[in-house]
Amino acid sequence: MGYGFPAAVGAQLGCPDQMVVCITGDGSFQMSMQEFGTAVEHKLPIKVIILNNHQLGMVRQLQEFYCDERYFGVDYTGQPDFAMFAGCYGAAGFRINRPDDLEPVLTEALNTPGPVIVDCTVCGRENVYPMVLGGACIDEAIVDRARGEKN
Repeated sequence: MGYGFPAAVGAQLGCPDQMVVCITGDGSFQMSMQEFGTAVEHKLPIKVIILNNHQLGMVRQLQEFYCDERYFGVDYTGQPDFAMFAGCYGAAGFRINRPDDLEPVLTEALNTPGPVIVDCTVCGRENVYPMVLGGACIDEAIVDRARGEKN
């Protein structure tokens, strides 16, 4: 957690002629968001798409599986406005709140020069699949908990 954005900075430095898009969670981005200043300073055209569920989503998902949905320390209700955060650095910030906003906002964001943050609101109860629980083999990957399906 927190690795995606710094890795995107490295990828952009290593491949300056390529478009680098970092898709990350809100909790993960907050662990290294100070590096957005590095992207601005070096004029790195990284596009950061934050899947914002106002939670530590993977931690919540593991607590769902291992702790019978007894959640602790996963809610991020006091987080910053990420679109405004981009603006504080003089970069472009966008927000997606509805599915209808997705295509036009992403198109504009991807075509905007320089570093960009897109704050994309997503449902806090969505899980990431497939997933492999600790101690399980890859052929025991869970692909959809609602249907109880395994790989």
